[in-house]
Amino acid sequence: MTADTALAIPPYQADDQDIVVELQARFGADTFTLQPTRTGMPVLWVPRARLIEVLSFLRQVSKPYVMLYDLHGVDERLRTQRRGLPAADFSVFYHLLSIERNSDVMIKVALREGDLNVPTATGIWPNANWYEREVWDLYGITFAGHPHLTRLLMPPTWEGHPLRKDYPARATEFDPFSLSAAKQDLEQEALRFKPEDWGMKRGSEHEDYMFLNLGPNHPSAHGAFRIILQLDGEEIVDCVPEIGYHHRGAEKMAERQSWHSFIPYTDRIDYLGGVMNNLPYVLAVEKLAGIKVPDRVDFIRVMLAEFFRITSHLLFLGTYIQDVGAMTPVFFTFTDRQRAYQVIEAITGFRLHPAWYRIGGVAHDLPRGWDRLVKEFVDWLPKRLDEYEKAALKNSILIGRTKGVAQYNTKEALEWGVTGAGLRATGLDFDLRKARPYSGYENFEFEVPLAHSGDAYDRCLVRVEEMRQSIRIIDQCLRNMPEGPYKADHPLTTPPPKERTLQHIETLITHFLQVSWGPVMPANESFQMIEATKGINSYYLTSDGSTMSYRTRIRTPSFAHLQQIPAVIRGSMVPDLIAYLGSIDFVMADVDR
Repeated sequence: MTADTALAIPPYQADDQDIVVELQARFGADTFTLQPTRTGMPVLWVPRARLIEVLSFLRQVSKPYVMLYDLHGVDERLRTQRRGLPAADFSVFYHLLSIERNSDVMIKVALREGDLNVPTATGIWPNANWYEREVWDLYGITFAGHPHLTRLLMPPTWEGHPLRKDYPARATEFDPFSLSAAKQDLEQEALRFKPEDWGMKRGSEHEDYMFLNLGPNHPSAHGAFRIILQLDGEEIVDCVPEIGYHHRGAEKMAERQSWHSFIPYTDRIDYLGGVMNNLPYVLAVEKLAGIKVPDRVDFIRVMLAEFFRITSHLLFLGTYIQDVGAMTPVFFTFTDRQRAYQVIEAITGFRLHPAWYRIGGVAHDLPRGWDRLVKEFVDWLPKRLDEYEKAALKNSILIGRTKGVAQYNTKEALEWGVTGAGLRATGLDFDLRKARPYSGYENFEFEVPLAHSGDAYDRCLVRVEEMRQSIRIIDQCLRNMPEGPYKADHPLTTPPPKERTLQHIETLITHFLQVSWGPVMPANESFQMIEATKGINSYYLTSDGSTMSYRTRIRTPSFAHLQQIPAVIRGSMVPDLIAYLGSIDFVMADVDR
């Protein structure tokens, strides 16, 4: 399963200044304002008039920035710690990723409240489409030239832009909600799909097209997700994915939770990822605080994260095989997940949402007998995976339904922001645990599973092999678990070690303040991405020197993966779409947040 790709990934370049030199040489040093951050990449503010010129240069430069990894906004109006930054009421940032450089760059543009207008970047990266729609939806920033700038997460009838600082953060701040019969009719009518709005024709010269709603309650939609299909017979001419049914405003919630109390909210993003969701968040907070965790913490975090990779992939495998017509395997994969959850529960005390990682460590040390439970699981699972491979993956029906279906290549994957197994199934060897090691992953021996067809079948093969590699990593944690504390010795560790509160007045004071208010993080910006269960997940945090985050941006893999659907599935049959949706392995909470 493992193979070498033609493109060798160089060592990770944190804060790579080469691109800054290239940009200044091309556009002049006075074009840019450099912002010092703890994000691990150069952050440059550019004038709006030169934005598209700069972005186009970065897309075409030698060793180009092939992926628009993220694009979003910030309401800057209440921010007090802005020394040296351009005057701005709002800002838009573009986070760009280069595979050939293995480094990132962030471009920011400052906007005034009376002129919230930016040119669209959809002509440079196609996946800018949904990101720009989300920024317009939540901030009211217009992207001139965008092909269809409409609401994305909020209902079409919604008033206001919820991520603005002057927009209420709690339901109790609104008038009581009522839904009259007339208002309900209005909401229902707003959901009616009008093909003309999307530039679609209702028919060709010889026949009418059929428009079919798949979801938001269809079992193959894997959650509250709607796709409107334009069909010529059973062939998909075009489709429009519609998201937002699961939107809970996690980024808004982060602005009124303490740095510590937001941890349980992260579990609910990819709700199958468990502690995998805590990891990029606590790592980003630790960068803000300047906390270096003990080796034991790294090992414990890696072990539990890999357990959740396995539970997530087992759920994927069972439901994927069910999507293409086989009923039995899903019962076996759920039974296997229970065995993993027994270990997780014994260690953390919880199953699906442990919220167990802490700023500076984990909630408590490993319990007595943890090693025996982990060893039993590590010895048992590989044999089960062999059975799945034999019974399901070599099954002629599954092969017939998925081989050659929903294919895309590496170039297309990068253009649409695809990460994780969906990217590695095209042959590109890019796994953050190897390419940009975090939490001590450089200390573990494991392979990066690859495939080459980039189809629905290969995406499944890659994930099955990833489970085998996760077992290897967990086994190394079991055999090499370091001694030492389960929390960093740092005043901003949350909460500080209880036993020290009885001996040190400083620790007692810190403990009291943290429990009542939460820790105060230095004013700065930090960023952390990880190789999560569904692809690359990241947290971009802005601190204004307070007990709460000024801005928390959660970039999830599933959002990008669903945006790609129309580009991949046009010209295919409806059953191919069902196999494709299963092969993406998405969670709607991961999309909508």
